[in-house]
Amino acid sequence: MYRSHTCGELNASYINKEVVLAGWVQKSRDKGFMIWVDLRDRYGITQLIFDEERTSKAIFQEAKLLGREFVIQVTGKVIERTSKNPNIPTGDIEILVSKLTILNKAQLPPFTIEDQTDGGEELRMKFRYLDIRRNPVKNSLIFRHKVAQAVRNYLSKEGFIEVETPYLIKSTPEGARDFVVPSRMNAGQFYALPQSPQTFKQLLMVGGMDKYFQIVKCFRDEDLRADRQPEFTQIDCEMAFVEQEDILNAFEGLTRHLLKEINGVEVDKFPRMLYDDAMRLYGNDKPDIRFGMQFGELNAVAQHKDFGVFNTAELVVGIAVPGGNSFTRKEIDQLIDWVKRPQIGALGMVYCRCNEDGTFKSSVDKFYDETDLAKWAEITGAKPGDLICVLSGETNKVRTQLSALRMELATRLGLRKPNEFAPLWVIDFPLLEWDEETNRYHAMHHPFTSPKPGQLELLATNPGAVKANAYDLVLNGNEIGGGSIRIHDKKTQSLMFDYLGFTPEEAKAQFGFLMDAFQYGAPPHGGIAFGLDRLVAILAGQEIIRDFIAFPKNNAGRDVMIDAPAPLDDKQLEELSLKLNIKS
Repeated sequence: MYRSHTCGELNASYINKEVVLAGWVQKSRDKGFMIWVDLRDRYGITQLIFDEERTSKAIFQEAKLLGREFVIQVTGKVIERTSKNPNIPTGDIEILVSKLTILNKAQLPPFTIEDQTDGGEELRMKFRYLDIRRNPVKNSLIFRHKVAQAVRNYLSKEGFIEVETPYLIKSTPEGARDFVVPSRMNAGQFYALPQSPQTFKQLLMVGGMDKYFQIVKCFRDEDLRADRQPEFTQIDCEMAFVEQEDILNAFEGLTRHLLKEINGVEVDKFPRMLYDDAMRLYGNDKPDIRFGMQFGELNAVAQHKDFGVFNTAELVVGIAVPGGNSFTRKEIDQLIDWVKRPQIGALGMVYCRCNEDGTFKSSVDKFYDETDLAKWAEITGAKPGDLICVLSGETNKVRTQLSALRMELATRLGLRKPNEFAPLWVIDFPLLEWDEETNRYHAMHHPFTSPKPGQLELLATNPGAVKANAYDLVLNGNEIGGGSIRIHDKKTQSLMFDYLGFTPEEAKAQFGFLMDAFQYGAPPHGGIAFGLDRLVAILAGQEIIRDFIAFPKNNAGRDVMIDAPAPLDDKQLEELSLKLNIKS
């Protein structure tokens, strides 16, 4: 056997017992007459000791040759450690080695395998298998496993059945771009990798599975950022014979369970917020409600004077920054520069100091008196000692800009505490959104989302006003899950395709299989999908999902470790009927 124990389990109760350990050399300290080696495996670190008096000469000399990341096996006796280390579970003992076997030598790694490493992100991604040996990455992957197991256990106990759906499917025009896979057996034809198992889980409801879930890989060929990867994992769920409230209650239960099981946090309230209110009060559809700073719309109290910037704006809106009056002029100027960056796009920012004595001092005192500024304070909820930040412009743009400023200020003020969790349901999304490029409506979620009851008729007269029977679950300013009640009859689904600009022929070619299935007794059904990568990161108090994926892609969508994507050789291209197409 390679080991009798792991490197994390030995303690004083094992003293005088002989053990066999195996692992990697973390570091070696050679004092001439004595050598200490830290041996590491997934479970922890155990100190080994070699000395001239108690260790055979051959083993002692071999120990001198050990380098970082050598894979070794040792046999020895557990003895009490002279200089104890209270920071590790094995800190009371060490192993007096009587036998040493080098299982594999190692080159010096390109970065230190330590919690605080000297390796940059791109270098660590290139040697990801070494990065995984470090505690932060290893623990993130173990944490992900723990969350996934908690999900599986909970949903299984609630009567959900895990069913696998296909990875090679048909490309559809809605949503993000598909990754396509050429078919060798069917020349000139292509599969697509699924952006989600949406239609298959609906077919499972038609099939009578009643409650389905799957922890499933999905693929989207879209621009990347810190919380996106071209391949990602969903907790995909669907239920039959349900209304919206049934879905919300079911998955509040899952979220409560995860917060309790993983974080030891009890959460009672899952507030419901209308999409329109989320946009009006927070400027986005996934507001972080761990702190205040709700928007105050100031048109009525700011557009009656001669300040042209406000008078010509579609929306004048502000937030009260708690304690912000303590900001220096330099700090405020930095905030103004921050909102004027191209990423935010504001033309400037007006501010008003709320002094402790109840007076006000603004950057536009030339146009507004104390009475005006007091109304600003009343609408934004500003108190003495606060700072009011005001932006103006086109409604949708300025809400997005102020939302970004709100989050930046909350980060600077330490209001976004990773150990606090504030879930929120956002409901009543628009069913459709207008696309300026294509000059037509697109489904805001997907074309299978049902309108709210009683609003189907509005599609003919005012499609932009129709609300979807859809919902997003938001946690700490991040959308962690989204879903809807689905259309379950052919007539309504055909009507929806009509409004989305599909011809009957296109609808049949793309989704005929689903509409055919609806003719055989489809039950009312709905579901939700959680982004597992993002959920795991948030539960761990972080927001960058890459840290919780074993082998992630970089910001260009490349796997720098295996150098993918990569070109195919001419023979493969010819087999796939692609060679002539590429060269032409």
